Amino acid sequence: MKITSTSCICPVLVCLCFVQRCYGTAHHGSIKVTKNQTKHIEGETEVHHRPKRGWVWNQFFVLEEHMGPDPQYVGKLHSNSDKGDGSVKYILTGEGAGTIFIIDDTTGDIHSTKSLDREQKTHYVLHAQAIDRRTNKPLEPESEFIIKVQDINDNAPKFTDGPYIVTVPEMSDMGTSVLQVTATDADDPTYGNSARVVYSILQGQPYFSVDPKTGVIRTALHNMDREAREHYSVVIQAKDMAGQVGGLSGSTTVNITLTDVNDNPPRFPQKHYQLYVPESAQVGSAVGKIKANDADTGSNADMTYSIVNGDGVGVFSISTDKDTREGILSLKKPLNYEKKKSYTLNIEGANTHLDFRFSHLGPFKDATMLKIIVGDVDEPPLFSMPSYVMEVYENAKIGTIVGTVLAQDPDSANSLVRYFINYKAEDERFFNIDANTGTIKTSKVLDREETPWYNITVAASEIDNPDLLSHVTVGIRVLDVNDNPPELAREYDIVVCENSKPGQVIHTISATDKDDFANGPRFNFFLDEHLSVNPNFTLKDNEDNTASILTRRRRFSRTIQDVYYLPIMISDGGIPSLSSSSTLSIRVCACERDGRVRTCHAEAFLSSAGLSTGALIAILLCVVILLAIVVLFITLRRSKKEPLIISEEDVRENVVTYDDEGGGEEDTEAFDITALRNPSAAEELKYRRDIRPEVKLTPRHQTLSTLESIDVQEFIKQRLAEADLDPSVPPYDSLQTYAYEGQRSEAGSISSLDSATTQSDQDYQYLGDWGPEFKKLAELYGEIDSERTT
Repeated sequence: MKITSTSCICPVLVCLCFVQRCYGTAHHGSIKVTKNQTKHIEGETEVHHRPKRGWVWNQFFVLEEHMGPDPQYVGKLHSNSDKGDGSVKYILTGEGAGTIFIIDDTTGDIHSTKSLDREQKTHYVLHAQAIDRRTNKPLEPESEFIIKVQDINDNAPKFTDGPYIVTVPEMSDMGTSVLQVTATDADDPTYGNSARVVYSILQGQPYFSVDPKTGVIRTALHNMDREAREHYSVVIQAKDMAGQVGGLSGSTTVNITLTDVNDNPPRFPQKHYQLYVPESAQVGSAVGKIKANDADTGSNADMTYSIVNGDGVGVFSISTDKDTREGILSLKKPLNYEKKKSYTLNIEGANTHLDFRFSHLGPFKDATMLKIIVGDVDEPPLFSMPSYVMEVYENAKIGTIVGTVLAQDPDSANSLVRYFINYKAEDERFFNIDANTGTIKTSKVLDREETPWYNITVAASEIDNPDLLSHVTVGIRVLDVNDNPPELAREYDIVVCENSKPGQVIHTISATDKDDFANGPRFNFFLDEHLSVNPNFTLKDNEDNTASILTRRRRFSRTIQDVYYLPIMISDGGIPSLSSSSTLSIRVCACERDGRVRTCHAEAFLSSAGLSTGALIAILLCVVILLAIVVLFITLRRSKKEPLIISEEDVRENVVTYDDEGGGEEDTEAFDITALRNPSAAEELKYRRDIRPEVKLTPRHQTLSTLESIDVQEFIKQRLAEADLDPSVPPYDSLQTYAYEGQRSEAGSISSLDSATTQSDQDYQYLGDWGPEFKKLAELYGEIDSERTT
């Protein structure tokens, strides 16, 4: 039994359908089912037949992007067991089954319910099965088949890397490759022409072209000049369907820049130039600039300048500024208007990086002529030497000639020149100069040992133009004369041991001289010839500017003589020679056997007394302690307590502080305790204890009768009035404090001590109105009250 689907109607698939029918194979929705049978005969063994495949599948096809109102028909499933009575049920499972693809379980027709996109999913794998509706048993084994999404041209080509920026050298040959662009199409490249792309150029002709198949962009003209046009914008289009009508297209922009090559030689704008340079220009300074133009850029425009000939080749030089590409003209020698008024130079500018492909365009260099005019300038005087060195002896008389400087006016006028020394205000002036002749003389006596060298600056100016100055340095060396005698190099501490032997060297001395080497060493050491021979020591000249002191006898004693004095003489090698005398002090000390000094006369005295260093320190400490005790004792005896009142004539107010614990009964004279009681209490009048009263005291009973009716406030006023009228009161205020609690309260005492003896007429029956709780309280108080009354 054969089943076909509507997909065989498509003219493209007619041949395929014919082949599938001939071979009994399902193709594009066709199914051939061969029923497998197993026969059972009673009494016979079971016979197994080789099962045959009942489902043979090929791919189903469904068009993508289906936009119709009805579901798209895909194909049909059919089994040989299906008699058309509806007993066979077809089941579809797998990818998209029930959602994208639905099946009529009776007829086996498959439809697509959604619009599919091949670029998202190219095919779906499904499984088909035929079962018996009554028994729900499979009639055929489950088989797998594929539904392939058939492509349509729904994607335009795209340039994923655009826009492009690319360069190509100028003057390139026609057909030089510039760039290859590539467009991609998401459609199926294996089906039809939907993904077959061709390239074309929309903008950029006739300068560039593009290969329609490969997308390679090439130059389309010869000798494209960057100096004429540098930037180009080329638009490339990619179209699918092999460029046929109805195909989709996309475009991109390619920005092409021509890079520079050295195809332009340098050129001077003018063939003749003129430059003015004053004769006062400094050697090494830049005096002018010149530049040749080059249409190229970068390293292709680099050039060097040179002076090829002319009469100023040795006077001027030229260098190249790499940033500005200018020729910098500098002065090699000084100019002199009076000797030469103009120079001529031939200057050449040439490229440094040559491209031999363009050598046919001519030499890549150019030349011009430069005429330099020397300007006359009034110049300052010119010294005959760049610097001077002069010499003069120290101690020379004031006015001694040191030397002469000479300067002249270099101009043709030859003006007279005046000289002077540049001194600062704080400088000490040792020299002066003749303003007309330039002769330098001393103005003070010089001392080489203080300042051996002087540097002064001499200025010269024209008389007619004093503002034009020139300066020169003059160094004056002060020559030495032998004016300083030699002297010992330092103070020597010479020691001789008591156990020394005759001829023993005890010390070596040396000398110095402030004069220079010619008038100083060599030094001669000797003893004074006018003195008698020293029996104890002698002096030996070592002839190396040192001398040794030797002993002449054996053993010395500190107890007999502890210090010896040795006068010596020292002379220098100057002409005439100078000498000086010095006296050396030699101490006698006790030494060890190896010659080390053990002690000298000061320590020897202490040792003879039998006192050690520790004992001496203990004695001194005791003396200091005794002195401290004596001083402390004297200080304590002289100290006394200051009086409370410094002077009776001191009328200032004083606050007296008593820092003691009290004096017992003696304090009763200073404080009357009755003042704190009720003023109604009996009290006698008391006067100040520091002044003996001269008035007659009032009897006590009179005072008591007076105070019975006085309140505290009135009591204090009365006391204040008595103090004011008392002639014996000192002329300063006295502060008294009365700690009085006040008179008796009208309410009486609140104490309950006397409550048992006090009669009460209080009625507590009103407490019952407050509630049951207070009624019991009223009864209790009422019973107590009645008992008290009884």
